[in-house]
Amino acid sequence: MPTGLDQETQQESKAIDLALLDRWQHDFPLVPHPFQVIASELGLREREVLERFQTLLANNAISRIGAILAPNTVGASTLAAVSVEKVDLDEAVRLINMEHGVNHNYERDHAVNLWFVVTATDEAELDASLARISSRLGKDVFDLRLERPFHLDLGFSIAGRPEDSLVKRRLRPANASMIEPDDREVLAALQDGLPLVFRPFHEIGRHAGRSEADVLARLERLSQAGVIRRFGVVVKHRTLGFGANAMVVFDIADEDVDAVGERLSHVPGVTLCYRRRRASGWPFNLYCMVHARSRAQAEPVIERLKRLTGLTRRDMTVLFSTRCFRQRGPLLGAKQRDSGS
Repeated sequence: MPTGLDQETQQESKAIDLALLDRWQHDFPLVPHPFQVIASELGLREREVLERFQTLLANNAISRIGAILAPNTVGASTLAAVSVEKVDLDEAVRLINMEHGVNHNYERDHAVNLWFVVTATDEAELDASLARISSRLGKDVFDLRLERPFHLDLGFSIAGRPEDSLVKRRLRPANASMIEPDDREVLAALQDGLPLVFRPFHEIGRHAGRSEADVLARLERLSQAGVIRRFGVVVKHRTLGFGANAMVVFDIADEDVDAVGERLSHVPGVTLCYRRRRASGWPFNLYCMVHARSRAQAEPVIERLKRLTGLTRRDMTVLFSTRCFRQRGPLLGAKQRDSGS
């Protein structure tokens, strides 16, 4: 049975982990020894910070430390969905995940039940990737391409209240003209996350054929340009207790959708908000994501969204995720491969 001292030590250790998770989702130090900077701020040793991040990664609390890119600035991507019979679900997931560029794949509690993100080097390769998936499944796939982001940050407090969880930051337009030809090699070396070593950017440079200083300069430039939306810890929200993941979709008249999207993006508890292309059989064009610890905690946020859309809303539906089959960063290597061939 743990003593009072043991419990106090455990609580202190948990507090340190929460600080690492909360504070460093944004503004991760782009310096040669980033873990030393973090250690100094928290009053820890550099090695302890590294070991804690290694443990968080091993325990599936984080997926990586790395760059979150503005959509469709480096390569192309889309949200896709398909309706699959329950008995065929596992096979459908296997066929979808064969595709090299699929980096997210979720089951949601709706007739359109498989939702996945497909990434590619360019629009032509993205079209080809979707065609391969559709052919394997023998089904039409909804291609719901992003038209305008209102909030795409997805950094939220693990320790705070769900309604205060979103880190609200002004969404600057990405300046894609700042992307240089060799940036892709650096970002590709980062796609699995920053190596958890004392000089991680040196290691990234070694893989990308660049100096440490060059890597840091490129990441700083892309961050300033808004191509990198944030650089930091990417948490696994389910592992950390955020088990209710709701995608709330609305059918809003085209002339009203941008004003409504701007309004909904500021609602506490909304972690993403964006306008997407409609599809035949899927009339929805405005999407909000709500992450909460339970459905009961998500419902007040959803009700507020419902009230705010008011008379502009022609239809809406709520899709809670039930299973996650894949969650990783986008693949930015050389030309996407047809993994199913």
